[in-house]
Amino acid sequence: MKQRITVLGSTGSVGANTLDVIARHPQRFEVFALSAATQVDLLLRQCIEFRPRYAVVVSEPHAREFARKVKDAGLKVQVLSSPDDLQMIASHPEVDSVMAAIVGAAGLAACLAAARAGKKLLLANKEALVVGGALFIEAVRQGGATLLPIDSEHSAIFQSLPEDASTWDERVEKIILTASGGPFRTRDPATLEAVTPEQACAHPNWVMGRKISVDSATMMNKALEVIEAHYLFGLPPQRLEVVIHPQSVIHSMVQYRDTSVVAQLGTPDMRVPIAYGLSWPARMASGAQALDFSSLADMSFEALDSRGHAQRFPGLALAWSVLAAPAGTTAVLNAANECAVEAFLARRIRFDQIHAVNLASLETVTISSPRSLDDLLAIDARTREAAARAIGRLTP
Repeated sequence: MKQRITVLGSTGSVGANTLDVIARHPQRFEVFALSAATQVDLLLRQCIEFRPRYAVVVSEPHAREFARKVKDAGLKVQVLSSPDDLQMIASHPEVDSVMAAIVGAAGLAACLAAARAGKKLLLANKEALVVGGALFIEAVRQGGATLLPIDSEHSAIFQSLPEDASTWDERVEKIILTASGGPFRTRDPATLEAVTPEQACAHPNWVMGRKISVDSATMMNKALEVIEAHYLFGLPPQRLEVVIHPQSVIHSMVQYRDTSVVAQLGTPDMRVPIAYGLSWPARMASGAQALDFSSLADMSFEALDSRGHAQRFPGLALAWSVLAAPAGTTAVLNAANECAVEAFLARRIRFDQIHAVNLASLETVTISSPRSLDDLLAIDARTREAAARAIGRLTP
């Protein structure tokens, strides 16, 4: 029997790679629903190929345009456009698995809906955990969902941990997340104010969307991954470590109590963790090239307190700061960073001012412990207002 899949964010890089993997295994998977924001032409091509029952376009003007294109193409696809429709296709009784690949806090409600409905939830949207935190984990537990990380680092950790999660705390000394260092690993920190959006989006190893590419350049992406690892694997922040590994061959590691280290290696291709998540607990072909050890150059590692990295990537330390702060502070960091990156991409602030916006927002927004999705969304809204004021002060 085929596994029915909903892909949230199908026109992004993770969503498109997910459909590439699914297309290689037509006997195993059936696409039930797709969602996108504005890329209607790509979504139309995806609908022509995969024939989903539903397609959600969350921008209403784009949804009207897409509906016309669907009609002209003679497709039997029901076009929807509201945020509630995202939750519907994530929790529909006929759906087996949900790929959560919507970037940012916008994907949180649909992720929660999938979790509460007990789906196999392939989580590529790290913000669901960064914003949702313990509330999201509790929804997974109560709904009986299966939560599988798709970020290459967290998939690597998951593959390197014992199968019995109840033994993780006893057997594991620490988790080590690897980071490539992005395009500015060796750049003089004093010159970062001159960085352009084009330079920040030119990642040396990975092909990604613009927002996540900027996060990789600031290493805020790694800060968010530290927070995500804390909630995914239940280890305290002091047992989470980051090391720079420029080659992106070792995707992350687990150090055990006896000092043994188990690592997952592979080519830097998102289809590998996607295929693992789709087929778990089995394995299947991903379409990625196999790692050729004979062609590998040196594999090197750099500590974060070396080579000026603390000055180059000041935002990374915020991961441990917000995890030590009241619940909900991680949501503040996420929302502030989304606003700051958007302002940088729009050339309203400099690259080095992204961190300043994040700090100003953390200092301004008052937190009360969130107990519901509405509480989290309220924190998100207040933070965006604070970030907008901070950006306004920096904008010439």
